[in-house]
Amino acid sequence: MENNIKHHLTDDILIGYAAGTLPEAFNLMVAAHLSLCDTCRAQAESFDAVGGEILDTAPATDVMLEPGSFAATMALIAGGPVDEIRAPRVPDSILPGPLQDYVGGDLADVQWRGIGMGVKQAILPTSRDASARLLFIPAGAAMPDHGHKGTEMTMVLQGAFQDEDDYFARGDVEVADSDMHHTPVADIHEDCICLAVSDAPLEFQGLLPKIVQRFARI
Repeated sequence: MENNIKHHLTDDILIGYAAGTLPEAFNLMVAAHLSLCDTCRAQAESFDAVGGEILDTAPATDVMLEPGSFAATMALIAGGPVDEIRAPRVPDSILPGPLQDYVGGDLADVQWRGIGMGVKQAILPTSRDASARLLFIPAGAAMPDHGHKGTEMTMVLQGAFQDEDDYFARGDVEVADSDMHHTPVADIHEDCICLAVSDAPLEFQGLLPKIVQRFARI
């Protein structure tokens, strides 16, 4: 699929991805975006190269290992979990390859759960330090007005949405922090599907969104 991406990942996010310091959910977001965005992929590769150069030129240090360390490490590897067999990736899918791995297939395999007003979500299995979910928002529908206690990144996979800041289409990523308060509205022409990751709960003002938040884990 050809994409005209206008909203990219920040350098801080890409550096964290290269350094391996991001939560799993954020790594998933970055990997999914890089599979669609030539610009960010090239930038990420440059940060990888810088990290490799630092490792190559860093002064060597003598580290004494305990006797049997190597054997113990190999035993841990041998006794580790067996890699799960992943479903083959579907080319030209709405879901980028990294997302297909988490879903276990294509868009038809997503286990949606309704959360009200036609909006559906599917929470993806990631580590507890951040959450990842797919969101389905009917065309023209608005998400409740909300703020953020931490960082939330939202990438459009299908359709588009608009808020007080800008218009976001396929591949675009909106990065929201505690300073942002907005009301995303799906474009009227097509249902909007997004990947959203966050490291803290959202802040809703209305009573009904707060009630929904309890069981939807938003």
